[in-house]
Amino acid sequence: MFLALLCMVLLSSAPCFAREAVVGQAEQLELGGDFKAAAGLLSKALDNKTLRAADRKELEFELDRLARIRLDFPYTKDALFADLKNSVKGLTADEYEQWVREGRFDSREIDGKRFFMSSSVSNLFFRYPDLYARSLPPKKSADLEKRHWETCVAIQKAALAEKKPYVLPKRFEATMTVTAKANAAAAGETLRAWLPIPREYPFQTGFEVLSSTPAIERLDDSLSPIRAAYFELPAVKDRPAEFKLAYEYTTHGVWFDLKPEEVRPCNTNDPAFREFTREAPHIEFTPEIRALSQQIAGNETNPCLKAKKFYDWIADNIKYSYAIEYSTIRNISDYCRSRGYGDCGQEALLFMTLCRLNSIPARWQSGWNTFPGAKSIHDWTEIYLAPYGWVPVDPYMGIFATRYATTLKPQQRRQIRDFYFGGLDQYRMIANSDHNQVLNPPKETMRSDNVDFQRGELETGSHNIYFNEYSYKLDLKEVKVPAARIE
Repeated sequence: MFLALLCMVLLSSAPCFAREAVVGQAEQLELGGDFKAAAGLLSKALDNKTLRAADRKELEFELDRLARIRLDFPYTKDALFADLKNSVKGLTADEYEQWVREGRFDSREIDGKRFFMSSSVSNLFFRYPDLYARSLPPKKSADLEKRHWETCVAIQKAALAEKKPYVLPKRFEATMTVTAKANAAAAGETLRAWLPIPREYPFQTGFEVLSSTPAIERLDDSLSPIRAAYFELPAVKDRPAEFKLAYEYTTHGVWFDLKPEEVRPCNTNDPAFREFTREAPHIEFTPEIRALSQQIAGNETNPCLKAKKFYDWIADNIKYSYAIEYSTIRNISDYCRSRGYGDCGQEALLFMTLCRLNSIPARWQSGWNTFPGAKSIHDWTEIYLAPYGWVPVDPYMGIFATRYATTLKPQQRRQIRDFYFGGLDQYRMIANSDHNQVLNPPKETMRSDNVDFQRGELETGSHNIYFNEYSYKLDLKEVKVPAARIE
């Protein structure tokens, strides 16, 4: 009764005010742990037949967001302890209780019960790396860490010898498969799918489609900021729906021999850079960000040295952690700053925010990290430094070298850390050059990830198909680079 009266009062006001009031009230209920009341409030508001289409979409997303948060926090306290006992040698109930009291695990109060985040086990080790000595099975990363270091050294050596930033090309054959679960869509409905594909860059070229099932309906322009292949397929009852795309592409190692004394400030009034020096979703110049920027940069005025200070601060102060879904977070960069941990994309957005606040053009770059033995979806950044142009910066790799590459010598770890400020390995599949971009054709329903695009997106005409309703994988193998493509 209360919810019905509240919605009646709110929605009798001006439409914009009504929508904002309902969303704000629902958020307060959610933050207080009352998910059922929040869902009830949003559902009641959606009963209003006079809602504008845009307002209806926003309210529908807010309702779906509650379900997404629930999926991100599946563990009960006892279930998390059971999994931890299989991952931490000698863990006792008393020790676990102490860790819970210390707040070592992300958790949410949901309708009167405490639930813990799905990646709590992995994140415990990322945030408290001293526990790796107790990991089950034991952590074995020496070979991977050595190969990372050797790759950086080889690219830097080649760039210096050849006096150019793009070197040592590698060609890959990739197959991406996205599979909707059986009955994710009603029989006969058209499934629409968007799969990420390599965008054209000076160092990523030669994209060629080898095969696709079903046939590609639309292929984005090579310079699309969110490059995708688009498919359609009718759903069949009790059968999964598979979208498969095989292609080849060539990537180069990147390393810029940056000389700070040669870097000059960028003209932020230039239309080419204006959008990359201003606020955007998840890039907000809050008082807290301004204070952090001043703390880190001090009186430094050189754009290159200032950006390196931001990069080094993140490497020294932010711990890696697997993230909850980006679509459930209001301000990702501040989420990372305030907690002191984040995943690669959260670290990237924090770095971008600090750079843009200081008139250093910064933009998103993302797709997949295809490094052998460490393949995963991945995000990093580019910054514009005149006269060099757009140069890559991967904040996560700075953190990796600083905190987690423990089998390497200090000098080797420093080499990796410094390399990824202006350097990038060849083991990337880059689909995006900006965040929060719109797919083409646009989705009719809400996005599963409205910030990034790496895992693909699916929908039917009636609803979005969320991550729990489909699987995705990228298979990759290195092939010979055609002689004609070796620069």
